[in-house]
Amino acid sequence: MQWLKTKTVAQALADADEPGRQLKRSLGTFDLMILGLAVAVGAGIFSVGARAAGTFAGPAVIFSFIIAAFTCALAIMCYAEFASSVPVTGSAYTYTYLTLGEGLAWIIGWNLLLEMISAAAVIAKYWGIYLSTVLSVAGIDLSSTIELGGLTMYWGPFLIVAVFTVLLIAGTQVSAKVNNVFTILKLAITVFVIVVGFTYMNTDNFTPFIPPA
Repeated sequence: MQWLKTKTVAQALADADEPGRQLKRSLGTFDLMILGLAVAVGAGIFSVGARAAGTFAGPAVIFSFIIAAFTCALAIMCYAEFASSVPVTGSAYTYTYLTLGEGLAWIIGWNLLLEMISAAAVIAKYWGIYLSTVLSVAGIDLSSTIELGGLTMYWGPFLIVAVFTVLLIAGTQVSAKVNNVFTILKLAITVFVIVVGFTYMNTDNFTPFIPPA
């Protein structure tokens, strides 16, 4: 059956070498390392973690970060094994095609697109909130929404998506350089918050470690 049809590694490599389907290697080791850190340390770490600790989990939110770190480690090892076994583009779509068939690969491919769209929407939303906050602190009070054709639209996320769309159109190397700058800045802020936060830590707040439901 067509949906159970699989490929071999040799076929996948041959397809990747077809004229017009080859991708230029434009990212170095450092770029890939920073890209991995950018994915692991997302924009939500500045807002979601604090909200979860202050509203729901209390100090026990530490367990969430430990579980997340363990899960990331497993995902890293899985993708490292996949990439070394099948050194072609396609991510989980290609690996599923080779092992489980075209039908499941089709589902995985659309799931990857849905994942990227959902993640981009969340990040754009929070970046829009950050942008509005920065303008407010600077004394520039602007409405967070605009009316466009009878629809109410949040201009912050729209602007963020537009800017990064232009960067992607400019090329992989340009967007990678911008990503490197933002990721290093983000990591520096995270380390700064951790170091300074230790000086304000009150151990009395760790009781109860797991608050009542």
